[in-house]
Amino acid sequence: MFDLEAAISELDKNTISEIIECIERVMDSENTIHFIGNGGSAGTPSHSAGDWSKELSVATICHTDNASSLTAWANDTSYEDVFANQLKVYLKKGDIVLAYSGSGNSENVLRGVEIAQKKSCETIAFTGNYKGGNGGKLAKISDYVLIFDTKSMERIEDLQLIVNHIIKEAIKSKRNISSSC
Repeated sequence: MFDLEAAISELDKNTISEIIECIERVMDSENTIHFIGNGGSAGTPSHSAGDWSKELSVATICHTDNASSLTAWANDTSYEDVFANQLKVYLKKGDIVLAYSGSGNSENVLRGVEIAQKKSCETIAFTGNYKGGNGGKLAKISDYVLIFDTKSMERIEDLQLIVNHIIKEAIKSKRNISSSC
């Protein structure tokens, strides 16, 4: 528990504010937020895409939610390209990609972020200090980066969801959006 408390207390509030502004730009321009990640870092994007579309009225796509598409791309190309190939189809200028990777070194997430950059889209990374990696390669290539100061994959995944809720609730508060729950 102390590791989670310490990691929460170390959250970079300035970066969270910048991410909120980025998301609000997407909302105001009626663009889309694309979520990518693996394992537990795929569950949180799915949860967040649902919350944000419902409660913030912003278009979201979680690219792990369509099992047929995900597995077809993995089978027909490679698992390393599952997000890049989907983003090539769906990503439009002005969209953002929110990338989740506990280690920051998931090749398919990195390739998805690279496609976003080629399409001049902003990228946000939620990663951690897993095995002392300080956000891995993802932290070096993303526009906005939150590195959760913990080496525990479980705490990183906890913080991904906590921060998603912080961002959603902050936007609701700023824009006087009432809760629909």
